[in-house]
Amino acid sequence: MQYTGSRYVGEFVDGRMEGSDAEYTLPTETKYVGEMKDGMFHGQGTLYFPSGSRYEAVWEKGLVVEGTYTFSDKLQYDAKHWHYCDGYDRRFFTERCDGLKAPGIAQLTNMDPPRKIPEGCYDCGDGFYNPTTRVVKDYKNRFLRSAGPKAPA
Repeated sequence: MQYTGSRYVGEFVDGRMEGSDAEYTLPTETKYVGEMKDGMFHGQGTLYFPSGSRYEAVWEKGLVVEGTYTFSDKLQYDAKHWHYCDGYDRRFFTERCDGLKAPGIAQLTNMDPPRKIPEGCYDCGDGFYNPTTRVVKDYKNRFLRSAGPKAPA
């Protein structure tokens, strides 16, 4: 873990992560809370993502047997009966829950009110890209990544 940047809180059996009350945090701040066996996710466990979404699942030797993904706005993904933003209904989930806005008031994202994008930057899903500095920072203004050198003209 010291090499990967991950953190683990829980029991060890024969030097491996194991137990029913384990907490494993990846360098991305995605966190697994649940059962582990022989150093792998095994049994009931939930992955919590920095975006606020989560994946609750039954795991077997590190692989998902069955699970449910819930977005940060509490919308639950259902592969068989997915009716969110399909060809027939293009409303955002918050519009389905809270109703449509009055005529003349646009809702451009599912987040209402939408996040404020800094002047000259672009929202790239996990943060803001600044083309001047060629850096992506997360929504809390923490460095995520560099876009690398500028391509030759």
